Formats: sequence, C-alpha cells, structure tokens
Amino acid sequence: MGYGDWGAAARGAIRTPHLERMARQGTTFTDFYAGANICTPSRAAMLTGRYAARTGLGWGVLLVGDTRVLPTSEVTIAKALSPRYTSALIGKWHLGHTGPDWAPTRHGFDYYFGIPYSHDMKPLALYETRKSDTAPPVGGPAEIAELQQQFCEKALEFISANHERPFFLDLALSAPHLPSIPSAAFHGKSASGAYGDVVEEIDSIVGRILARLTDLDIARDTLVIFTSDNGPWFEGATGGLRQRKGGGGYEGAYRVPAIAWQPGVVPAGRRSNAIGMSIDFLPTFCAMAGIAPPAGVTLDGRDLSATIVRGAPSPHDELLLFNDEDVVAVRTQRWKLVAADYYRNYYMDLPSRGYPQLYDMQADPAESYSVADRYPDILAGLTASLARARETFASFRTHPSTIIGGQPTPTQPPRTSD
Repeated sequence: MGYGDWGAAARGAIRTPHLERMARQGTTFTDFYAGANICTPSRAAMLTGRYAARTGLGWGVLLVGDTRVLPTSEVTIAKALSPRYTSALIGKWHLGHTGPDWAPTRHGFDYYFGIPYSHDMKPLALYETRKSDTAPPVGGPAEIAELQQQFCEKALEFISANHERPFFLDLALSAPHLPSIPSAAFHGKSASGAYGDVVEEIDSIVGRILARLTDLDIARDTLVIFTSDNGPWFEGATGGLRQRKGGGGYEGAYRVPAIAWQPGVVPAGRRSNAIGMSIDFLPTFCAMAGIAPPAGVTLDGRDLSATIVRGAPSPHDELLLFNDEDVVAVRTQRWKLVAADYYRNYYMDLPSRGYPQLYDMQADPAESYSVADRYPDILAGLTASLARARETFASFRTHPSTIIGGQPTPTQPPRTSD
C-alpha cells in the first residue's frame, strides 16, 4: 500500500474514512519506513527488530521453490512478549514455508491462520494451526477474493476470545498486493479500479477492528498500529515520493503509511515527522508492555514509546535502507544520502559515477534535487556512515552485491515480485 493511497493524498479517488478517523483520534507518522523495499526482508525486520540482513532473509523474496526460513533462533515480537501475552499471526507470513519449523507457531505465535506467501504465488493454500498442535499444518483451499474477509473474521474472533488478557495480534492482510481482487461487496466501489476497491476493503476492516476493541471496552488498553510492508508496485500512489516498490534507495519504495491509535494514551490529531521504522515495533512493544527486550540480541530498532505517547524526537540518529543485502541509503531526521539506483538493466553505485545524491528531506521530500555540492560536510558525514554500515553488514551476506561502480556492465535485473 502506497504512501498516497489513503486520506487527503488519495484526493477522494479512494475513500478511507476509517483510516482518516483513526488518524484524527491518533498520531500519524509522516516519515516512517518499512524495513525493506520488498516483502520478505521487510517482514523479517518488522518481527525481529533487526535489519533483515542479520536474519538470513535479507536477499530477495521467498518464492515457491525457496527452502530458506526464518531461523527459530530469531526472537520475534511474539516470542519477546510471550511471558505475558498470547499471540496470533493472521494473514500473510512469507518468512519460509518448508521444513518442520516454518509455521509462525514455531516462532512464538500461539495461533496462525493464513497463507504462507503472497497471494499471487501458486500453489496457494490456507493454513490454520496452534502452538499446541503436534502435527505439521496442512493447507486447505484459498480463494483470493475471500481472503481479506476471512482474515478479518479470524482476527475479530481472536480479539473477542482474548479481550480479558494481554494479547498481540499481527493482522497481516495480503492485499493490496496484486492481483487486486476485492470481495464482492467492494467490487466497483472505488474510482481507482480494482486496486482502489481493495484499499477501501482494507479501510473497512480497520473500522471493524477498531469497533470491536471499542465494543469490548478495551480500546484504551490496546495500541493499534496501521502500516504497510513496502511501497506500491505497478499500481498505487506514492504520494509524490520518488520510486516504487523494489526500486533503489529512493523514498517511494520504503516510506509507508503509519498511524498509531490508543485513545487516552496516544495523542489525537497529531502529525509527527520523527523518523521511525518497523524495526522499532519490537523494542517499543516490549517497553509499553513492561517487558525487558530480549537479552543477548542485537536490535537495530529503538523504543518509540516516548515518541508515540509524548511526541518526543526520534531515538534514531540514522536509519539504513537496504536493497537486498546492500545498504543503499542513509536517512537522518533532515538529510538523506542515496547511494544506488536502477537504470535500465544496470544497478549503479551513484557516488562512484560522480553523482552524489544528498537530499534535504525537509525542503525536498520528493528527492528531486541533490544538494551535495552545497553541503560538503553533511555529504562527507553521511558517506562515512554509509561506509561503516556496509562494513558492518558485509559479514551477513548470502549473495554478492550487484551494485556496479564506475562504468556499468550489464547484470541480471532485480527480483522484485513478492
């Protein structure tokens, strides 16, 4: 889902009244990033609080023939909260689908209902399993048009069944990933084609979830975050941001909608430009739950609770943006250095070509004009940060870099389908 697919940015072409109400009653984060520009590494980063390169799932997306899985040694949000919280993952997993340990119930979740990867991948099956089940999960038939409503119903059931105790729910809708196939009730409702229909369906699901929390009188005790796992692909709106899903280091691939909602706790009607990323969920949820972060684990995420609740500045000095296992951009609160992008069938290292791309994100969020020549000290500092980050993550590589410096030579185009 794109940065511009909801609210005022959608200009009425897609109606999102529930998301807009959620924003009015909560806080919108305008400079929030997915953990990667494609699905698998983004979801690995979100659930572990670590840049995906550390988990072994930083490269590409998992396709049907892949045998990689999220290692069970990784501490997910569900594992971190497990001493006190019951948990469910409902929807899309996409962190491995082979072997005895692939299911979310082997990664800290008590309940799983969903699909193993994106709904454009075949064979597509729908799974339901619990942590207490001893047999491997067996998939049943899945119909794309019905999936989002099925996910919503299971989420509502989980909330109702657990409303008297602490719970963590990852409702991972598989839409609006293409193909866009809305349920019958939403077909033809939007002015933006089937994709818009699906976004309006998602908006309605948000409304149903918030209504259930309110009806159960637990809204003030429940933090709800709405966001996306990357920018839009062949359809959808970036809200004027440059590039799209699977692109290089520019904003449209990474910056995503982000709304925090908890009446009486999260300030209403606030817009915050504090930089944050989905890697921050694990340490933030631990802090707000009064649970210590996992011991002995290197977390890249930071606790955003003061930012969410009190409007404090971002705890991040910088955020790293990855394309596969390559660090391709460094973002600070004001500045951003973009180091690589795609051009035709080349994946180019922009600084080595003599094109340093430094952007003032306050003045130029669309990243239209580099100001590298105006701020040499900023450029030097971020260039040094980029070099340190690349050195840090070099040891986690599972594939060689495909960034080409100097005069480019052809390389294989990137795998961007998930």
